[in-house]
Amino acid sequence: MRNKVEWAYSEIVKDHFMNPRNLLADETVYKEDGKGKIGNVKCGDEMLIAIQVDRDTGIITDCKWKTYGCAGAIASTSVLSEIAKGKTLDQAYNLSAKDIVKELGGLPENKVHCSVLGHKALRAAIDDYYRRKVISATKRG
Repeated sequence: MRNKVEWAYSEIVKDHFMNPRNLLADETVYKEDGKGKIGNVKCGDEMLIAIQVDRDTGIITDCKWKTYGCAGAIASTSVLSEIAKGKTLDQAYNLSAKDIVKELGGLPENKVHCSVLGHKALRAAIDDYYRRKVISATKRG
């Protein structure tokens, strides 16, 4: 008789893993205003987040991503892309791994690092946005 294997993740994680939102299909076509890439050699996860920003309001209007990793990493990036849209750059920068885990309905303790990578990649994308903005202003001035 076969034992039924239990899914270790919440239904929200399962949904975001099976039906990821806001995937970055083609980096060469997407016109991002900022891009951040973070990886963790220990677990092999790597996340790339690209954002579009309304320059007048500082609000993230779009957030796309690519993630190489486990179900927790993929779901974390998917839900983060939804959370980030509509937030100001400051609000998005201050999102924490706890916010992502809460939105997912929890993660197994050994997978919480996945959400940490997501918010670090978003912060890197926001930092990149500001770098580009400064470079652009310098070129114009």
